[in-house]
Amino acid sequence: MSMAEPVERPFLDVEVSLSGNRWADRLDPRGRNEALAISQANGIPEIVARVLAGRGVIAGEAETFLAPTLRDLMPDPSTLTDMDAAAARIAAAIGARERVAIFGDYDVDGAASAALMARFLAGYGVPYEIYIPDRVFEGYGPNSDAIRQLVENGAKLIVTVDCGSTSFEALEAARQMDIDVVVLDHHQLGSERPPSRALVNPNRQDDLSGLGHLCAAGVVFMTLVAVQRVLRKQGQDAASNLMEQLDLVALATVCDVVPLTGLNRAFVVRGLDVLRGGIAKGGNTGLEALAREARLNGPASTYHLAFLLGPRINAGGRIGDAALGSRLLTTDDREQAEQIAGELERLNAERQRAEAAMLEEAMAEGEAEIAKGEGPAVLVTGREGWHPGIVGLLASRLKERFSRPAIAIAFDGKDKGTGSGRSIGGVDLGAAVRGAVEAGILEKGGGHAMAAGLTVERGKLGELRAYLEAELGEAVGVARSAHTLRIDAALSARAATLDLVDLLEQAGPYGAGHPQPMLAFPGHTVTGARVVGRDHVSFTLRGSDGAQLRAIAFRKANEALGEALLSGRSSKFHIAGVLSADHWQGRRRVQLRVTDGATAG
Repeated sequence: MSMAEPVERPFLDVEVSLSGNRWADRLDPRGRNEALAISQANGIPEIVARVLAGRGVIAGEAETFLAPTLRDLMPDPSTLTDMDAAAARIAAAIGARERVAIFGDYDVDGAASAALMARFLAGYGVPYEIYIPDRVFEGYGPNSDAIRQLVENGAKLIVTVDCGSTSFEALEAARQMDIDVVVLDHHQLGSERPPSRALVNPNRQDDLSGLGHLCAAGVVFMTLVAVQRVLRKQGQDAASNLMEQLDLVALATVCDVVPLTGLNRAFVVRGLDVLRGGIAKGGNTGLEALAREARLNGPASTYHLAFLLGPRINAGGRIGDAALGSRLLTTDDREQAEQIAGELERLNAERQRAEAAMLEEAMAEGEAEIAKGEGPAVLVTGREGWHPGIVGLLASRLKERFSRPAIAIAFDGKDKGTGSGRSIGGVDLGAAVRGAVEAGILEKGGGHAMAAGLTVERGKLGELRAYLEAELGEAVGVARSAHTLRIDAALSARAATLDLVDLLEQAGPYGAGHPQPMLAFPGHTVTGARVVGRDHVSFTLRGSDGAQLRAIAFRKANEALGEALLSGRSSKFHIAGVLSADHWQGRRRVQLRVTDGATAG
């Protein structure tokens, strides 16, 4: 007789949902026992205890987990390789009032990192310049021409943030001009490193800090703590309160989709507190202006950072002036902040229109590939005329739609393509892209496990597809075979109250590595289903006792789930989703953001 543990029945007996998932209880028997222990030991409601246990929290850690502090979770910055050298060189520049050039990236993490460094230097009266490369004409990271320009402008020290780890040619140009470069980054890199005074990157192969999950802004924050410590030893008082800058770290941490665990979680919890207080009382002028432009209602949350503020900051780097984001986050001038926020709002709307047109083409190409059978392990799609600043968004949507890593490429008129890729859990796309560079298939490329960027010749596309299939086919197969939606708990529409939402928020903030609670509503009736906005399905869930819950399924109108909801063919559904509170006309209301569904009996 086999001693293997029996496979548990699917949650609510949903073997294959309308989205192709098997539903499973997030907790196994041991997890359910741990949830009970958490609830009893800490006086925590059972549903919150289930959420904590489902994310690896044990009874003895629950209290600390619910109230994370930087004091407890942030290690000595010197545990990062090269940190002491980096802190000493930046402190020396501050002491000598040297002009510092900050070379950043054009995304939210790059903009926030540059703003953190700039605000810190400004506090000490140090002259600085922020340089953000143009995504289309310069591409990612430092280039030799930009380095020479910064030196001509008087830079005595160059600090790269969210880039620089693989910029061999540009940093060699700086070395030849006798200019020190300090690299503060988090992207993956090989054993070879470019010339620099210091390279602080927790993903260096010789870094033993265990902080590889930090985004660049987290690395910059830790560096500034180290610099402040050096300056204090030299008798200089702190010129700024670094804790008041954690709103920028939280913004970058959420938008760069790094795991919201450990130190990152503490950054976001504290950063959201700073942001909420700032919006109410006057904090980061640029973030305040952008929050007003984005019509952010209610207390700021990770949702607002990821889906309202982040996309607007990214819009500048995607299709406009790449430096708009860093300027917004650095300025203390309210008039300038309002002007930049308005421009980012306009660019974001333009980006949405361009994305819609490109997405239609990309989805059609993806459907054609999948129609041939199971389809490729990694979906690679490209077209001339696509905007290179939007391909990352296309890759993300393709990944969601086809449940596999996807790469979207914008080709210029000379058959050179700029691409961006997004991966699924358990598949390291960044490593595969770096391998393709080393194999001579890609002109350049890099990234991390879940996202990557690349440059490729059109004639190499076939070779790239074959390489990715060989390198990632098995990992993608394993990841896709686990088409499981893990459910935290089941409840009724009547139980979906604002009090419950507030209780669940105690176990947040939620994001990568710390998923939002997935709740199931068994055997509810769907009424009033209709399409709203761009392919969203809005409807009402009604329980057997008549209680109602507003629900919306984003971007599902043309998928099996949305079609079933709209058809009215089934009277009852099992619906799974995430509860949230929205603010409408000054009132808080509960809403369910639907993830999946299945017909009920």
